[in-house]
Amino acid sequence: MTEETKPKLLIVDDEPDAVLILAKTLLARGYNVMTAESGLQAINMVKMGKPDLILLDILMPGMDGTQVAAELQKDPTTQNIPVIFLTCLVTKETQEIGTQYHGAVRYSFMSKPYNLDDLLREIDRLIGARVQ
Repeated sequence: MTEETKPKLLIVDDEPDAVLILAKTLLARGYNVMTAESGLQAINMVKMGKPDLILLDILMPGMDGTQVAAELQKDPTTQNIPVIFLTCLVTKETQEIGTQYHGAVRYSFMSKPYNLDDLLREIDRLIGARVQ
């Protein structure tokens, strides 16, 4: 698999340690990885190099993950990018946030701390759903 054919993932989280650990793991698994520490930075990175999937924290200062998802949903060139919301805030209300942006196939919701094997399976599922 060449660099051009590896799936490109964008990790968005304001916790640098969380980003570093996840990025190293995903790089070791053969993914191309981009990172952003804020919602605004994420929006700009998506426009520069459209990822195949976004791992998006909800609770961030400034533009939070729900606002990032809403912005991506408005743009026809980015509205179909699958999103996995990663957050320690898991309630029925926060789970409904994802469905209003991406529907059942294009979004997923995982609570922190997440199980790495479950996360990897979900990444594969959502990237596969996007290709089909």
